[in-house]
Amino acid sequence: MATEIEARPKQKVEQREEATRPEAYFQPPLDIYETQDALVLVADMPGVGGDAVHVEVDGDQLTIEGRIRPADYDGMKPVHVEYGVGSFRRRFTVSEAVDREGIKAQMRDGVLTLRLPKAAHARRRRIPIES
Repeated sequence: MATEIEARPKQKVEQREEATRPEAYFQPPLDIYETQDALVLVADMPGVGGDAVHVEVDGDQLTIEGRIRPADYDGMKPVHVEYGVGSFRRRFTVSEAVDREGIKAQMRDGVLTLRLPKAAHARRRRIPIES
């Protein structure tokens, strides 16, 4: 049975933490795929520079946040708008199958790529046969 993949509209994140300034947060659209030795997460964060990305693991929670500078958009008079201006935030629960110490992040051209290596006990391996 074939599964169709549809793009979802940009979703606003409900602000549950106290903020010192009003700012909109959106869930970045992302893809997650699996390789033999890792999970790879790719998130689109247009307008976010590498110095404005924060990735944190706290217990089993992985949080990604990308902040834009609202001042860059002051005074603009949009002619056509397809996405709102705001920062990005997303939180995931990470299983014990991920080696938290080995997580690597890279930001390039507004795309955040996280590589979450599988823990040794979760990797696929061939079992030798004794005779």
